[in-house]
Amino acid sequence: MTTELFIGGGGQDYGDKQGLSLGYANRHGLIAGATGTGKTVTLQILAEGFSAAGVPVFLSDIKGDLSGLAKSGTPDHKLHGPFMERAGVIGFDDFTYDAFPVTFWDLFGDQGHPVRTTVSEMGPLLLSRLLELTEAQEGILNIAFRLADEEGLPLLDLKDLQSLLVWIGQNAKDLSLRYGNVSAASIGAIQRRLLVLENQGGTKLFGEPALELSDLMRTDAAGRGMINILASDKLMSAPGLYATFLLWLLSELFEELPEVGDPEKPKLVFFFDEAHLLFDDAPKALVDKVEQVARLIRSKGVGVYFITQNPADVPEDILGQLGNRIQHALRAFTAKDRKELRLAAETYRENPRFDTEEAIREVGVGEAVTSMLQKKGVPGIVERTLIRPPSSQLGPITKTERENVMAASEMSGKYDTTLDRTSAFEILAKRAAKAAAEAEKAEEEAEQETRPALREFNAGRRYQGARVSRSTSKPARRTKSFGQAMTQMVVKELTGTTGRRMVRGILGGLFKGR
Repeated sequence: MTTELFIGGGGQDYGDKQGLSLGYANRHGLIAGATGTGKTVTLQILAEGFSAAGVPVFLSDIKGDLSGLAKSGTPDHKLHGPFMERAGVIGFDDFTYDAFPVTFWDLFGDQGHPVRTTVSEMGPLLLSRLLELTEAQEGILNIAFRLADEEGLPLLDLKDLQSLLVWIGQNAKDLSLRYGNVSAASIGAIQRRLLVLENQGGTKLFGEPALELSDLMRTDAAGRGMINILASDKLMSAPGLYATFLLWLLSELFEELPEVGDPEKPKLVFFFDEAHLLFDDAPKALVDKVEQVARLIRSKGVGVYFITQNPADVPEDILGQLGNRIQHALRAFTAKDRKELRLAAETYRENPRFDTEEAIREVGVGEAVTSMLQKKGVPGIVERTLIRPPSSQLGPITKTERENVMAASEMSGKYDTTLDRTSAFEILAKRAAKAAAEAEKAEEEAEQETRPALREFNAGRRYQGARVSRSTSKPARRTKSFGQAMTQMVVKELTGTTGRRMVRGILGGLFKGR
């Protein structure tokens, strides 16, 4: 049985095989490096290695290149010669081209099977992060979730939450006595943020059928782990939605999976690409949540690998949890860059053969500075490693090939049709309709009670005139013609102070002329 993933060759002439131990793969990892240094290919070969070892993988495809995992590489490719040469240098004697089992997912349902969750499962903390709410607005959202539980109002999609917020606004006075100030301004701000989320396509994230975690942890008939690829090229236009969804998925794995201790190999490996999006402007409560998940989820058999340009993008407390590291080249153009490069180099066990800081700056494309956990979880000595070539296709597959993979998938048809069962929106609409019907009925009954008395009153009248219900009631206004209105206005002016002055002036002039 395979116990180690072959990554590449290290040592003086790149002939020493470098690998990632499956037994320590759930101790998390980091893939870092500047743009164009080979991070995507490293991610691709790690996904291949885990799949071949029977470990399911979840990763996001930012540029569309990783769809090539579903198709075998070919000798016709322009890089076939360099690939074979590299395989010979690093001792990859059994290198062959191969395709891997892939399931495509897409929040928008265009390039993969739809993937959804419910508003309740997302929870107020992550939803507040997604909507970029203030502390006061987050408080209102917490009230909404509490009321949903107490009132038996399932929050499944966005219209459920929107209707509940309307109900909270209508009952704000009573709710404020129990939960504190419920501001109409805060409710309005949340509704506006929900509207922005709708415009970004967020309505497709929330609803049913919700994603079952077991569908991410499958193997094929040959025992190879399923590679789950989330189409993220369009999703990256809404980075908050992207980061929040992946964090929700990670949190669900943490909450739902049982404890397994230290297994021989992970139950699932989770790659978090563009990891800086998770931490940019994130509140401390959210960063603490990520740290907790990273620290404890390894006992659930899940390995988490952050992919970013610079290790400094990851908070220090979380960076300390990442035992397996593949560092591609970093560029040092500014004083800040040089400082971050030096700090990155200081996190590795030194190798007497070379200076780590210089190596990180000098490694070429497809080469990296690596350090993997060894026996008893001790970090390995840093090595300059030539990354092995991928067995699957380098670059994306065609749209037709993607559609064929989706049609043949076990997930085909399972999540395609949206369910809209009775939830908060329908329940509150039913309550409102019932209250309106009861009010209308009461009004009709009151009107029917007053009709006999009104007939008796009309029958006993001796003259026709306007009926006055109260002594303070104003008489009904009569419609005036335009001429009448103008006449009244002129008379009013003449009887006023200005009018009297005008009359005195006219009379004075007449008398002077006599």
